[in-house]
Amino acid sequence: MLRKPQTQLALLAASVLLLLYAANSQFNPDNSDAVINTPAPVTSAKVALKTQVNQSKSEPDKTGSVQQRIVAADLATASNSTETQMSFINVSDARPTKAPKEIKINSLDELSSLFDSLNYNTQSWIDGNREVPRLTFESVSERWQETSNNIPVQQKKMVFFRLIAPLILVANENILLERRLIESAPLDDIVLLNIAAKYRIITRLDQTITEQQRQMLLEEIDILPPSLVLAQAAEESGWATSRFTVEGNAFFGQWDFSGNGMIPKQQRKELGNYGLARFDTPLASVEGYMLNLNTNNAYKKLRSLRANLRASNAAITGIELAGTLDKYSERGQAYIDGIRQMIRYNKLDQVDEAYLSDAAPLHLLSSADQ
Repeated sequence: MLRKPQTQLALLAASVLLLLYAANSQFNPDNSDAVINTPAPVTSAKVALKTQVNQSKSEPDKTGSVQQRIVAADLATASNSTETQMSFINVSDARPTKAPKEIKINSLDELSSLFDSLNYNTQSWIDGNREVPRLTFESVSERWQETSNNIPVQQKKMVFFRLIAPLILVANENILLERRLIESAPLDDIVLLNIAAKYRIITRLDQTITEQQRQMLLEEIDILPPSLVLAQAAEESGWATSRFTVEGNAFFGQWDFSGNGMIPKQQRKELGNYGLARFDTPLASVEGYMLNLNTNNAYKKLRSLRANLRASNAAITGIELAGTLDKYSERGQAYIDGIRQMIRYNKLDQVDEAYLSDAAPLHLLSSADQ
């Protein structure tokens, strides 16, 4: 989608600020200091603190039973754990429900101070903190294609990973909330039926679902590890430099046969009248990608493997699930190998331990956006 000149300049200003700050960024794949695993003493201290906090949060409900109230810190997963990640099981009961707070940034110092105040920096990552603030952005500036060619690759990666990671965690959180409702709602609940229709289990809302279909939903509807999503987004969007990413927030190369897609300059007529799906926001693109992997018959192997990992309480990782994506690209096994290499080289597996902060969501604006 084309942007007005004023909007282009505003988004460019925000991008430049983020690029300048990137040297102190949390996700620094080429900086060995940024990917050190948490030392054992730090992890032990976190576990002890977590236990203490959990005890203070336990409260009796109306029946007298003790119910634990989960907060963001409870979603932390120990480094190199072989069990299902905590943030892939639970959502925080203290998560914010208000609209994002807009933050006006006038200078690099202000931006740096903001991220430091959120503990969203390299030192925090080294210390083992995997809490990620709820950040959103509107779109990719048209100038990013040029800017990204004139900065170090390391900076380009940092900006990309840091801005996309919160979107992935938000999308996963929404999926876990859907799973919670699926597990507990009556079979004729209208919200449950809407979810069943969304995931193509039923075709009409006047239908009801069975217990067997409830279990089918729980297998179909599940999270995707951030390491996998980050690697595919980088691969499919060319680090957000693709024309389709800039014009339509298309980060995952999803095809659209509705006639509303963005037409490639060299469309392959033998494949039909296809285009690239466009999305209103980058978050919508992440959600569309997850819906695709959770519904398309081409990715049944992914859903089956993920369900088996969850059933055995094993870690759900991007490296594991990537092996099922032979249908995502015509490159087949070569595509799988490339995604796995990107995860390993950039040490994205550590982002699978990340979880969302309970603090208010933020939407960053440059002064020109006001």
